Amino acid sequence: MLRVIRQYPAVLALCAQLGATLLIALVLYLAVQELPWRPTWLAVGLSQGLLAAGLARYIGLSRWWCGLNLLFVPALLLASGAPLPSWVFLSGFVLLLLLNWNSFGERVPLYLTGAGTRQHLAAVLKEQPEHFRFVDLGCGPAGMLLKLSMQFPKAQFVGVETAPLSFAIAWLRALRRPNCQIRYENLWRTDLAEFEVVYCFLSPAPMPEVWGKACAQMPADSLLISNTFEVPGQPAHQQVELNDWRKSRLLLWRMGG
Repeated sequence: MLRVIRQYPAVLALCAQLGATLLIALVLYLAVQELPWRPTWLAVGLSQGLLAAGLARYIGLSRWWCGLNLLFVPALLLASGAPLPSWVFLSGFVLLLLLNWNSFGERVPLYLTGAGTRQHLAAVLKEQPEHFRFVDLGCGPAGMLLKLSMQFPKAQFVGVETAPLSFAIAWLRALRRPNCQIRYENLWRTDLAEFEVVYCFLSPAPMPEVWGKACAQMPADSLLISNTFEVPGQPAHQQVELNDWRKSRLLLWRMGG
């Protein structure tokens, strides 16, 4: 059971939130019994956020999830002091859900590829034949995909996405790009045999399955590129250091067919 839970970062983030809340509640209860001092609710919220972020980092979640855990309760307390209708909080939750829907089913949170990464990726793509076919497994709002499609007008670019809001944004943005297509499609149902280059920026959890799928479907001499996340037991044939604040890198495997 623990192994299954660890494959879902959203569940782990929720566990960190609950654990931090319980610990802070216990400390607060003991302090009230022994001390005359009473902390403000904002101080309690900040303490809970720091503890939740620390727990998230300890159990291996990414900085994105740690930041979300840090800010969630303090932001909720700050907003609760303002005369805001309840639908505002519901809307915020729904928006977050629509952007990160695939965190639950595909174990992939929303990661955005930066401009520096795109430049290094473009340098790799320049070595491909000009009519190559490229797929982004989990394209998000497709910012990187659209810029690459403009840079390589003779190539064909496909983005697959299942988070509803991310898909809608990507699909609308790609309407004017004839060489860029956005599919509302689960990455596990995408046929990788169609593409010479497969790019993914996912999470550690699905990488072994991605590797198995790539070995089974990708044609000979095609290229699998992972942003940052490794395939256990399969050293990359090439690594490109991105020198960003996340210490990211591009990991490249040339498939043997």
